Amino acid sequence: METDIIQKLKIADLRGRGGAGFPTYLKWESVLKTNAPKKYIICNAAEGELDLKKDKYILEHYSKDVISGIKIALKTIDNSSAYIYLNKEYYSLFKDKLKDENIVLIEEDNGYIGGEESALINFIEGKIAEPRKKPPFVSEKGLFNMPTLVNNVETFYYVSKIEKGEYDSERFYMILGEKINGGIYELKEGMTIREILKSTKNYLDCPFYVQAGGGACGEIMTEDEFDKPVLGEGFIRVISYEEDPYNLMERWAEFLVNGNCDKCTPCREGTYRILEMIKKRKLDIDKLEEIFLALEKTSFCALGKGTPIPFRSLIKKVILKNHD
Repeated sequence: METDIIQKLKIADLRGRGGAGFPTYLKWESVLKTNAPKKYIICNAAEGELDLKKDKYILEHYSKDVISGIKIALKTIDNSSAYIYLNKEYYSLFKDKLKDENIVLIEEDNGYIGGEESALINFIEGKIAEPRKKPPFVSEKGLFNMPTLVNNVETFYYVSKIEKGEYDSERFYMILGEKINGGIYELKEGMTIREILKSTKNYLDCPFYVQAGGGACGEIMTEDEFDKPVLGEGFIRVISYEEDPYNLMERWAEFLVNGNCDKCTPCREGTYRILEMIKKRKLDIDKLEEIFLALEKTSFCALGKGTPIPFRSLIKKVILKNHD
């Protein structure tokens, strides 16, 4: 069973759906091979990303498959215990659906940073939900200093499908926008922005651009980039040029100010300065670029390092271009 499921994950080329796209079989293999008296499995259902609701949809419709995927991990990894780490809303909605004698449910209230794998491990241990320095990686030293497998809801759902021979390289996409119906769709992995929007009848008949990858840190893509695949968290925000880009940037900035853990100065101060400038509706491009570089080079974790992506791409591709 152990090597069989690892091989199936490898052949399926299942990758993490939390943003990094790391091969799932490598995570499982690392935890499996690390010598330790106890090991842990965590299903990450924090889903703290701005506007993202894919895990909510999966838990609502396919909770049995998610539980099945976690149990496959329990059977694969000897001497292991499992947790499902849920944000407050999902805990309230799904605690009864997810009840299982082999799995402990954890309710968290730590916002965006609470979904980072080492931050959620700290929280389960009773510590402040802030990221740990890596290495060591959690697959070697995670919960209670033991090897820990952390995958998100969608990954465990597809582990179950792979074990049953029902996986055909699909993934979930969430489409959101003021002028579309949007929704959550299970489609082929690797589809382009254009293919996804047209196949779901969410392609606007007026000029528009999108934010692709994530609701807070996804990159802005204009129509000449719509033939690129949607990566990261499978999120697409459809934005008409009639919408005020400053309103969108203000939402990002407020979310990031409230969602960071305050551990490192670049993230704490940088996101605040970005928000301050956007609220005034007056951008100092040179000053912003200094803040972006500081965030990219010196932030402690991926939240700070990824913060410049949406702002820089929106300013360059939409705001400055429209003023040329």
